[in-house]
Amino acid sequence: MTRENGISRRGTLKLTGAAAATALVAGCNDDNGNGNGNGDDDGNGNGEAAIEPGTEIMFDGQTAGWEGLEPSEIEGEQNPTLVLEEGESYTIGWTEGDGSLHNIEIRDDGGDVVDDLQTDETDDPGDDQILEFEASSEMAEYVCDPHETTMVGEIQVE
Repeated sequence: MTRENGISRRGTLKLTGAAAATALVAGCNDDNGNGNGNGDDDGNGNGEAAIEPGTEIMFDGQTAGWEGLEPSEIEGEQNPTLVLEEGESYTIGWTEGDGSLHNIEIRDDGGDVVDDLQTDETDDPGDDQILEFEASSEMAEYVCDPHETTMVGEIQVE
């Protein structure tokens, strides 16, 4: 180990390494403080999307999760968080699927279906897998009952 100006070369490298690690970690954080590097993400890998009133929200029902089809704000996102406006009308459902039995339900934070907003289970999605509703503050999530651990997304009503 050699010394320059009273500081060991090894000590200089340790300091440089610590400074670089601090900068790297700081650069990975985002404005939400969740460390995912994407301010539009809720920290669970689920994109957050503000949905305009009157919008039709459509999904591809995959056992691994709801995949957004439309609107474009959720396209390709798995189980995106839907930000809705209280009292405004929306349509939600699934028009494509993986051949497994699915349904769609809107639940409150206690896991109960809100205002009978649920469809029957089917492996062939169609018009009967579409729900029309007005957003209310009791709405917390959209879920496929048979796959409620993987096919579940958050609803935020503002």
